[in-house]
Amino acid sequence: MSTAWLFDQYASRYDEWYSRHPGIAASELDTIRKLMPRSGVGLEVGVGTGFFASKLGVLFGVDPSIEMLAYAHHRGVWVVQGIGEALPIRSSSLTYVLIVVTLCFADNPDALLKETWRVLRPCGVAITCIVPRDSVWGEYYQQRARSGHPIYAAARFYTLKELEKMALSAGFVVEERLATLTYTPWEEERYEKPSTSVDGRGFVCLRLRKACR
Repeated sequence: MSTAWLFDQYASRYDEWYSRHPGIAASELDTIRKLMPRSGVGLEVGVGTGFFASKLGVLFGVDPSIEMLAYAHHRGVWVVQGIGEALPIRSSSLTYVLIVVTLCFADNPDALLKETWRVLRPCGVAITCIVPRDSVWGEYYQQRARSGHPIYAAARFYTLKELEKMALSAGFVVEERLATLTYTPWEEERYEKPSTSVDGRGFVCLRLRKACR
């Protein structure tokens, strides 16, 4: 919970990002939506202010920041304060878990993914998304971190290869990859459809599968 205080302090600023960047938000939403199962009981780990969960029909959310959870609750998400490394969820109880740019703020991303595997039913799906460290967007956010941005300074960015290694170590099979954001942070923002071409893109999602038995 080392970053909970930070997100408590900047909850409103964090939430305003989505209204300031509607093209990026819509691109990311559609990329995630393409990977989600059509039905089932889901949880978002690191639900934040509930932007994604509320628009994607994810019923439950976990986050260490009480201020962020207040926003998510207002959006209709059933929330509980907690951390991804110790989920307050019964084993093998969920159909899917959503993890959107949460691993970069986790104290122990490997443990978070192993907990995700634990709470999923056999054949369950995890959708996890990152801003790759070696993308233009990843480099941009790291530069902002070095310049003192309070939220990005707390993040640890990963490459897609590193994410896949963590997922495999947690027991998952990588089933599909989708990505968006081909333009740079200095270009005019626009909506982009999700693509199976992931190299160099600024927002990449994996659909991970827990073995069926």
